[in-house]
Amino acid sequence: MVSYFMGLLIAAVVLILMYAIRILREYERAVVFFLGRFQAVKGPGLIIIIPVIQTMERVDLRTVVMDVPTQDVISRDNVSVKVNAVVYYRVIDPQSAIINVENYHEAVSQLSQTTLRSVLGKHELDEMLSERDKLNVDIQKILDEQTDAWGVKVTNVEIKHIDLDESMIRAIARQAEAERSRRAKVIHAEGEAQAAQKLTEAADQLSRNPNAITLRYMQTLIDIAGEHNSTIVFPLPMDLIQPLMKNMMTGQQKAES
Repeated sequence: MVSYFMGLLIAAVVLILMYAIRILREYERAVVFFLGRFQAVKGPGLIIIIPVIQTMERVDLRTVVMDVPTQDVISRDNVSVKVNAVVYYRVIDPQSAIINVENYHEAVSQLSQTTLRSVLGKHELDEMLSERDKLNVDIQKILDEQTDAWGVKVTNVEIKHIDLDESMIRAIARQAEAERSRRAKVIHAEGEAQAAQKLTEAADQLSRNPNAITLRYMQTLIDIAGEHNSTIVFPLPMDLIQPLMKNMMTGQQKAES
């Protein structure tokens, strides 16, 4: 009979030790409560929890990569888009993460969804597409301020996808095409203005010396002849033709006399 009770006692002691001895990994911490009141944060390694009197909650200190579900967002210019993102956070204060919020992971998830919609709704579609880095920083700062009381540090936020309707994609393509056409026309007009300015300067230089105009005509004839053209139509200046006409008229008058 005594041996029977001894066996039960030994079994009870073993069960108590199995429950009391806890091993925490390097990235884990234990928030220990004594009779329901917070006592300490313990770990990592071997810790002892007194059954019934003490309880504990494990907290993982590693960075959590949380995928934010796709959110329907209406931009400031009334464009409906679907946006999803990813949030990186970690627990830096296990006591606050357990005591101040019921489920810190779910709380961060819900806060990320609402913040994503509210921040992106204040910007136009062009800003969402071109200033994604700035939006990431803005969302990260807001989340970090809100989660500070929960002992959670939001380290990074990345907007992954901004999905548009097919009609909006076609409209953006037309807008981009019109913008490129406008730039091409502006560049062409600027080129024409610069060419006209240079031609005006060249004309002013040539008008100062009539011989320069003659040399320019000769150079143009050489350039045209080098292209192996069978017919060359080239206007002659009147100041070259007039002396020839005068010589021909003088010779004709002498012959008649």
